[in-house]
Amino acid sequence: MVEDARSIEKNVEALIEPVLQELGSELVGVEYLVERGRLILRIYIDKPGGVTVDDCAQVSREIDVLIDVKGLVPGKYVLEVSSPGLNRRLRKQRDFDRAKGKKVKLRLKALLEGRRNFTGYLVRIEDEMIYLDVDGHEKMVPFQRIEKANIVYEF
Repeated sequence: MVEDARSIEKNVEALIEPVLQELGSELVGVEYLVERGRLILRIYIDKPGGVTVDDCAQVSREIDVLIDVKGLVPGKYVLEVSSPGLNRRLRKQRDFDRAKGKKVKLRLKALLEGRRNFTGYLVRIEDEMIYLDVDGHEKMVPFQRIEKANIVYEF
């Protein structure tokens, strides 16, 4: 299921990204997963000034039929369109670029210096390396070793 889910996510992303650009939105991410026994196709969008409920509804109307016509998602599923939220996930290089100076949490695929989780301020990105300020100490994390990354919203 995991490999199939990744394939579906990539195919959906390639199909809808141009549509979102025409609507003035940016595709932040696509997730295809099972929650409470239901298949969910979750689309995260953003745009300058933020995303409204009306933006999500418009995108949903535009892409729902398109995804079904292309037959990218087998069987019955629920389509959800939403903003990435305050603790947004960082997936692509551009997400990390925008997060410079912000607090982020990284979960790595394998141990680095005896740990898998790091929380600190994103200082810079150079040569496929993420530089974090973790409690006043700079940590270098190879980009390819990151399993999951999120912005940590500070009140």
